[in-house]
Amino acid sequence: MKSQWCRPVAMDLGVYQLRHFSISFLSSLLGTENASVRLDNSSSGASVVAIDNKIEQAMDLVKSHLMYAVREEVEVLKEQIKELIEKNSQLEQENNLLKTLASPEQLAQFQAQLQTGSPPATTQPQGTTQPPAQPASQGAGPTA
Repeated sequence: MKSQWCRPVAMDLGVYQLRHFSISFLSSLLGTENASVRLDNSSSGASVVAIDNKIEQAMDLVKSHLMYAVREEVEVLKEQIKELIEKNSQLEQENNLLKTLASPEQLAQFQAQLQTGSPPATTQPQGTTQPPAQPASQGAGPTA
């Protein structure tokens, strides 16, 4: 019988502590002081409504912060995509230029390397005397 009497008191104390913690936590989120948010010890409807309002305000605050963070991240990602598209376009142009400047033998050698999966050779095979392709900024023809 005694344990049944203690249980509701302990439960009421636990509920009170949880409410106090919730209000303290929400007050810190909302930037208000604990003194300005007071919990009536009675379980009146006004107290519950006040807690619900504070919870709703906190949820709105969290939602607005998350939306702001997501918008910022989207902007960063859009900028990165734009830069990558520009870089890809530049590399495609460079690749096309190198293909036009490469000899058929060099292209065949490159295709063979791609098929075998071997890294590009650092030296030219014997019998080819053509200099490596020049980048567009240095001119299309070999210089002596």
